[in-house]
Amino acid sequence: MGYILAIDQGTTSSRAIVFDDKMRPCGSAQEEFAQHFPRSGWVEHAPDDLWQTVLRSCEGALAAAGLTSQALVGIGITNQRETTLLWDRATGEPLYNAIVWQDRRTSAACAALKEAGHEALIRARTGLLLDPYFSATKLAWLLDEVEGARARAEAGALAFGTVDSWLIWKLTGGRVHASDATNAARSLLYDIHAGAWSEEICALLDIPMSLLPEVKDCAGLFGETDLFGKSVPILGVAGDQQAAMIGQGCFSAGMMKATYGTGCFALLNTGAQAVTSEHKLLTTIAYQLDGEVSYALEGSIFVAGAVVQWLRDGLGLIGSAGETQALAEAADAAQQVVIVPAFTGLGAPYWNPDCRGAAFGLTRATGPEELARAALESVGYQTRDLLEAMRADWGAGEGAAAGAALRVDGGMCASDWTMQFLADITGVQVDRPVVLETTALGAAWLAGHAAGVYPDQTGFAQMWQLDRVFQPQMGVAARTAKYQRWQRAVAAAQAV
Repeated sequence: MGYILAIDQGTTSSRAIVFDDKMRPCGSAQEEFAQHFPRSGWVEHAPDDLWQTVLRSCEGALAAAGLTSQALVGIGITNQRETTLLWDRATGEPLYNAIVWQDRRTSAACAALKEAGHEALIRARTGLLLDPYFSATKLAWLLDEVEGARARAEAGALAFGTVDSWLIWKLTGGRVHASDATNAARSLLYDIHAGAWSEEICALLDIPMSLLPEVKDCAGLFGETDLFGKSVPILGVAGDQQAAMIGQGCFSAGMMKATYGTGCFALLNTGAQAVTSEHKLLTTIAYQLDGEVSYALEGSIFVAGAVVQWLRDGLGLIGSAGETQALAEAADAAQQVVIVPAFTGLGAPYWNPDCRGAAFGLTRATGPEELARAALESVGYQTRDLLEAMRADWGAGEGAAAGAALRVDGGMCASDWTMQFLADITGVQVDRPVVLETTALGAAWLAGHAAGVYPDQTGFAQMWQLDRVFQPQMGVAARTAKYQRWQRAVAAAQAV
């Protein structure tokens, strides 16, 4: 029997899960780490926190499974995307904290690039918009703002990476500087059509190409680690949202998944066709296997589960996320409170980095119940925004864009109330799988498939198991009225 260790390095915690040869989880461990907010709109992580929590989680997962590294045949990695690190090639020491995907410090730089007319080129090559969300302007900021960084970069002494590259570097003792196609596709530097780093964009942003990692397929050898007492190959890597798409078995064009973690990310598989969005969605790489690329349309919501964290940590209204469902169920139905959780700007389809959060419809009677309901509802509203844009771009002829089932995963999916509202407000059937941690499952499948212990795409997709179906129950008139109220709230928030 061969076991796979899946590393899931997220925005607020690191997790590791051991999967057996039937892709069943048999041991896991998770550890949160600190978030750093040095200025308004800035979000950072300590690079060593990412590494140490991963290391301890891996050790904890093996212990929980009652195994040693001798049982492992491979490691899969999935990670928070776009988060940007810069380190010394000789010492492995980071030059600065990791700049997190949520960080907005490069808003002005992005605006200047747009004003100069560069967005069309960047969009054509990368499928992405000019936004602080992506890695490139974060990297440019590091080169400009960290003393001595640019000179050292031009001398070939530094390495850039997203979190996957940082972990691969650490796991292999600095022997391997690599990434996979899905993470590279989120950098704003990678030509998703040519399958190579863009010399044009690197020149435009004054980024030395010697900084960049080698880009590989999602499944294949990324090096070996001996940190767990045995040499174990790293055989699978994918950004968290693409890993979740794989874990949901969405291998056919038209299939769609939405993952509800800190943010919400919906991906629609468009197969071999890279669809250019006319509604501010992203064109990205869904996965790359055996040199063949499959593309996706993606809609990114910056705040989903983070709105529940805000209720807990910011307002102190709840002690744990699980309390929100009971509060939402007890809310006064006559109150129409709407929260626009634009704490770090608005993602798709608005892409307004300067918008900030707002609440509408507050009365003297508004309490924790109504705020909890509005917080959970905001996730459904934002998902409908993405579905409307996908229907417009993909057409109404196929898959979830035509009203077929939406597959969901992530921590928020455990809330039946939230999933029912999602089905109600979108008018789409919502399918929740047995395994909610599909991100780790996707990483495990990539590694296990490369190791020869897991089935191919078709076999894996057939193993997907349904836990519960949520059918729309809300009337069309009520659904329309609520969504129009949301649209007015978003417009008002952006007008401030």
